[in-house]
Amino acid sequence: MWTFVVPMIFMVAIFYFMLIRPQQKKSKDHRQLLENLKRGDKVITNGGIIGVIINIDDQIVNLEVADKVRIEVGRSYIAGFAPKKGSKGGD
Repeated sequence: MWTFVVPMIFMVAIFYFMLIRPQQKKSKDHRQLLENLKRGDKVITNGGIIGVIINIDDQIVNLEVADKVRIEVGRSYIAGFAPKKGSKGGD
């Protein structure tokens, strides 16, 4: 019986440390990013649109993507802060 139980416990531990734990950390970091958004931040959406935050509600973020061109996106669709100009994507 122990020959079956010990490998199963080992496999569960591997799955936890390789898959579940990193995903939970990434989710927590994204949630914290969304909570800390403020007006004037330059962000990128999941669709690749880069814009500056003009207004923030509980669920909706208004972005200015060009001069006098504003769009609304769901707050959860903000992927992160936009890369700085001159920085390389591979860094």
